[in-house]
Parts: sequence; C-alpha cells; structure tokens
Amino acid sequence: MYIIRRMRVWTGSTLCAALALLVTAACNPLGRQYEYEEQLYLSVDGSAIVMLDASLPALAALRGMTIEGATSRFDRSTVRRAFESAGCQVTNVTQPWRRKGRRFFQVRLQIADIRANSCRPLGWSTYRMEQKGDTLQYQQSVGPPAGADPGEAGWDRSEIVGFKLHLPSRVLDHNVKLLDGSNGTVERGNILTWEQRLEDRLAGKPIEMNVTMGAQPILYQTLGLFAGAFTAAVLLLAAITWWVVRRGRRRPKRF
Repeated sequence: MYIIRRMRVWTGSTLCAALALLVTAACNPLGRQYEYEEQLYLSVDGSAIVMLDASLPALAALRGMTIEGATSRFDRSTVRRAFESAGCQVTNVTQPWRRKGRRFFQVRLQIADIRANSCRPLGWSTYRMEQKGDTLQYQQSVGPPAGADPGEAGWDRSEIVGFKLHLPSRVLDHNVKLLDGSNGTVERGNILTWEQRLEDRLAGKPIEMNVTMGAQPILYQTLGLFAGAFTAAVLLLAAITWWVVRRGRRRPKRF
C-alpha cells in the first residue's frame, strides 16, 4: 500500500509539473507569434532559402495571393501551384495549423540569387549585397503590400509581421529596432529580426534593413576555431608525453 501511495503521489506531482510547464510555455512572452513571417537563410554568394509562414488572410491582404479552395479543405498541392505560378521554386509546403480561428501554413522557397529575385510573393522587397574589404553589406527594403480582400479575418490589431535574417557571417553592425523603438539584439551572432505591426504593414510603412557582417562565412570561422583547439590539444598531449618519457629516463636505477 505504501508503494502504491508513493506512486500515486509521484504521478500526481509529475502531472502538475507538466501542466505548469505547459502553462508557462503558453504564457511565455518571448515566444513571438507572427501573422506573417519571412525567414531568409542567406549565403555569401547571394543564394537563399526563404521560409514563409502566414495565415491565409495575411497572405491575401499583404501579397495579393488568394489560395482557391484552401478555406474549406486545405490542399498543399494547391498552395504549391499558386507559388510556382508566381515564379517561385517551391521545395516544401507544410501541413496547416490553426490559431485564433485562422488557418496558417509554411512554404519553403529556394532562391538562386536574392539580388535577382523573380519570386513575386517576395517582390515587395529589393535586396542588395556587396563586399567592401573584409565585410559584406546587406540591405533590404520592404515596400507597400499588394493587397487583396482577406475576407473576415478576425484581427484585433495585436498581430505582428516579422522578417528574420539568418546571415552567413557574424554581424558587426545593424539597425534593428523593436516595436517599442528600442534597439534590437543579435541572436547567436548572426540572426536578426525586424518586426512591424500588421496594421502598419497594411498601411505600407516601409522597413529598411541594413547589416554589416564579416565576409568570411561563420562556418569557416567555426571550423577554424575547432581546428585551432584540436591542434592545441594535440600539442599539449605531445608535450605531456615528452615530459613523462624524459622524467622516466632521468629516474635513478635501483639495485
């Protein structure tokens, strides 16, 4: 009986802890939920992968794209065809999810050269990137939306639009501003996020992104650090081995 009671108490405590964790995660103010988000994974040669997350109403209102038939039964092939007909190279479309009664999806796009972008859903941005000495200068200007009627979206003016850059090199300088006007910070050395309220984006308030980064890809920098650390470890091991062998030779013999 004692063991059974202990098991019941432990199980109840575990469930309470799990429930508290879920509540904390749901109320986490750091977890941003965007109505529309573009995540750009950039390479030093200008090629990029763009992960576009959006609700169907936001896609219509901001990019003028209405997915026919998607409001009743979501068909990923329909989304793929809509983006491909808009000049995009689509590599994946996810299963949809719902939030606040609206249907969301994610589409992954492959861009050969972001500076010569021909994917029309990304056409509200102009991209520039050039090397100056040992730095890369990146600029992106986001212009007005190309809107269509989103229908009844149920927006309450709290919705946010996000643009996240995953850059190939360590960020040296940037102009990120948060919604409250304060300066933003760099995540993991090479990730920046610009945010704007949906109502400002619908009104065409421009976004200017300016970033200065190192010209050497962060992967090469990381490999260089690993190589240096490995070399130092090998040299240290060799020095210790040499010292032990030399000490053994100097030890006097016992008769």
